[in-house]
Amino acid sequence: MSDYTDIEVEIEDPVALIKLNRPDKLNAFTYHTLGEIRSAIDAASIDPRVVGIIITGNGRGFSAGLDSQVLAEVTSRDTPAEPTPVDSDELPGLFSYLLQVPKPVIAAVNGVAAGGGLILALMSDLRIASRDASFVTIFLKRGLIAEHGSSWLLPRLVGTGRALDLLWMSDRIDAETAHSIGLVEHLADPDQLLDTARDYVTRLAQTSAPAAIAETKRLVYRHLGTNYTEALREAEVSQNRFVTSADAREGAAALLEKRAPKFKRLGESLGASPGED
Repeated sequence: MSDYTDIEVEIEDPVALIKLNRPDKLNAFTYHTLGEIRSAIDAASIDPRVVGIIITGNGRGFSAGLDSQVLAEVTSRDTPAEPTPVDSDELPGLFSYLLQVPKPVIAAVNGVAAGGGLILALMSDLRIASRDASFVTIFLKRGLIAEHGSSWLLPRLVGTGRALDLLWMSDRIDAETAHSIGLVEHLADPDQLLDTARDYVTRLAQTSAPAAIAETKRLVYRHLGTNYTEALREAEVSQNRFVTSADAREGAAALLEKRAPKFKRLGESLGASPGED
């Protein structure tokens, strides 16, 4: 998919910037919108120019979640949908595939993030919020539960009690509050939001090996659900593999030569796993 209608995509090394572009609907998601977002993410994942992916919204909203017509269609069904098969490569839940993207995904939250829009922010690796942004779960006010993995994600970010409060009451919180409870990692003035997000990715591109970024992301999410014995053993295997990689040799050489490292980008070659020559 090269011509988008519901999003805008800008690639400027080292950043892929995806802008939700239904501002008159507060960037609410239709099925078409969701397909375009997935297509853009998939393309950025294999583009060697891209070290990190930034998602934001045009207009005054980040995203209000599912479009009202889509929500009405989903809730009008007489029988529940079949669950995702256990052996499927696809994780259940909206935007859950972002957890498996090998590059950092940053939500630059410019306005309200509600319902599915909040899920998009939660499934991103980091959240940088405009001081004008706000957050609301909304699900229970629609007769729904904590959807799309928010019951797993939210307690890990803000703690159990705060997560239940946010989910049960569905109160809207401002960016300062979100930052104070750990829902947001960084705050920015509205006119500095995208520059702040771009600067973050640029710093990563200058200092950190993309393959190591990808493996670290994989380990962090995987180890959220494992015991420490399994986590330490798996981390040892991974670190032993990476310490003999070309990136590690380049990192050591850069240190000795007192220069910036030049690491291989993901997507520059096919067939090699992260950390392998």
